[in-house]
Amino acid sequence: MMRLRYSVRPVDGETPRYLSPDMVGLAIDDRCRGGDGGAETPWRHEVTLTNVSDATFQGVVRIDLPVEGDDPRFFLPGFMYGRNRGEAPLATPDRFPRMRDGETRLPASSWWMVRADRLANPCALAVSDGRVRGVSMGAYLVHGADDSLRGHEAGDDGAFAQYSGYTCSLSSDDVDAPTRGIASIGVTLGYENAPWLFVSSANIRPRPGIEDQCLILPAGGRAVVLVDVFDYEASDERAIIPALRTVYRRFHESPRMVGDPRRAVEDLAGAVSRDAWLPDDHMYAGFVFDRPSELGVRLGDGPYWYQKLGSSGWTNGMAAAAPMLASGLRLGDERMRSQALDCIDHIVRYCVNPNNGLPFDAVDDGVWSNHGWWRDRIPEPGHSAYLVGQMLYYVLQSYEYERGLGHAEHADWLDMVGGVVPRLAAQRNSDGEYPFIFSETTGAGLDYGAFAGAWCLAAGAYWAKVGGDMSDLDGLKASERHYHDAYVRHMECYGAPLDTSKAVDSEGVLAYVKATRLLHEITGDDLYLDHLAEALAYESTFRFCWNSPVTVPPLGRVGWSSCGGSVTSTCNPHIHPMSSNIIGDMRYYLDHREDDYVRSRMEDAVRWSCQTYNTFDGEYDYGKVGWMSERFCHSQGLLEERYEDGSIASTWFALMPWAIGAILDGLTGLYWDRCITHGKENQE
Repeated sequence: MMRLRYSVRPVDGETPRYLSPDMVGLAIDDRCRGGDGGAETPWRHEVTLTNVSDATFQGVVRIDLPVEGDDPRFFLPGFMYGRNRGEAPLATPDRFPRMRDGETRLPASSWWMVRADRLANPCALAVSDGRVRGVSMGAYLVHGADDSLRGHEAGDDGAFAQYSGYTCSLSSDDVDAPTRGIASIGVTLGYENAPWLFVSSANIRPRPGIEDQCLILPAGGRAVVLVDVFDYEASDERAIIPALRTVYRRFHESPRMVGDPRRAVEDLAGAVSRDAWLPDDHMYAGFVFDRPSELGVRLGDGPYWYQKLGSSGWTNGMAAAAPMLASGLRLGDERMRSQALDCIDHIVRYCVNPNNGLPFDAVDDGVWSNHGWWRDRIPEPGHSAYLVGQMLYYVLQSYEYERGLGHAEHADWLDMVGGVVPRLAAQRNSDGEYPFIFSETTGAGLDYGAFAGAWCLAAGAYWAKVGGDMSDLDGLKASERHYHDAYVRHMECYGAPLDTSKAVDSEGVLAYVKATRLLHEITGDDLYLDHLAEALAYESTFRFCWNSPVTVPPLGRVGWSSCGGSVTSTCNPHIHPMSSNIIGDMRYYLDHREDDYVRSRMEDAVRWSCQTYNTFDGEYDYGKVGWMSERFCHSQGLLEERYEDGSIASTWFALMPWAIGAILDGLTGLYWDRCITHGKENQE
């Protein structure tokens, strides 16, 4: 059985060092209540801290688990993956927590402490020396000297204390760790954000004091907490998956139930069609504001302000148009369908770069280019694999939906996609990886080493399925194998969204989920179901399993649930709706394999998606029914939006069609018969 180590940092300490508990009058009683350290049966430690001094203790208590081995990889779900690419260059446009041995330059450190609600699943795991080691902690109860409960309500074993913390440390000069010279992971009673607090990539604050975030233990009082400890064999990083399933079972809280998929599709798609469609531009707005905004402009004498941000894929091109087409088809809403078709036809007809045959990423006043808002965030100017591949994928999805309901064949859509897919494939490197950026002039690959190309893989697989062109099937298989072995197998996918400087993220794996599903549809090979399962497991590390007790309005006032929503990346620490777009892919997996864990995760995603928008005017302190933004601040991360009086807000006050599109994509892909109200109700 692995031995836990204890240290404390008192509020009145002269330096932020962690001391031995007996130096501040704390006695520790650690009793093992069962388990064997396995993935499903971790050791259960009942830890009691008793204040044997005559004075009240105020401070943070740290419980560390040593990690043996020379090259540990850490996993704090939603916050730390491996080293968060601490091995890569640190000088990037966007800064995010990195781990590098002996490093003290922002944004890298050899150790990190973070408040627990930054984690989507409450555990700290490490893979090292052929083993998984991990810790996970429930709510701690504080008893006074008279044994009365103080500070926290008594709860069941699955209760979770938001304001506890988690830690990870390399074996370097971490002066704060009780395991100095030894790598460790750990939990804390009370918490710290250290060595810095990352509010966002551009808002990084010095290590705060602990006066308002500490454990308070009266003289004679005690704190009791249950800590699970994992220690079992691992062949690679995928070995953390069974432990994460165990953590999920212990802490899972379902999202609140609000409405159902059909109502959500009607409300959300109705809002986009009614309030975000720009007919003169043949597209949907990027942002719609119901109040004056420095980001938006007023068009005519209407009631709203708009920021266009035209694009071919993400953020408001095909990422909005395809789900809106699916919604229009399933709802039998011809106006909705015609708007989406107008947008898709316009993109297909005008977005292709005549120099290289690749789709441009962005459009402004009818002029197509690659000069989107992300232009200065990428290493080279050019076409983004993330945007090009995603756009092609959604054109093919739209084609399949239209054809499935007996509408026009849209041969021009297929002609455009069929001309681009081989150009993308021609630039795969010898590993089978698509470029991150393609040249604007020749279409040659300029930058690699990123997961963004998985969208090109998904588009290629979709083309093989829809177009019946199997000439590149071997190449697609080799590419899938590369993305699996280089990224997914290590539970560390990075380099997809364009505003994260290749940080580890959850967005890129969504494309890989779709690619493996399509390859299974094409080949029937169970290997792709295996890889799909691993991709879903990786994405679930970002997907909340519990409902963090949000206090900041409007989320805290509405009663919004975090469970079922996914953290976007280790760079952008907020929950976003994009991961809802794989709900249908989760259902596909469950159609072929029974898996209670995946089923529960899917149900979380569905319920989260149905409760995270205005179900009545102004519910989230802005907008109409169906309005929803992309940003949901479940913790201190990205808490930067403000009300008119200057007070902080936990969401953006804007209608964002691409964000709504992600939910529509998932819910319309869940079950035809749950969303359709007109048309062919015999679809499977």
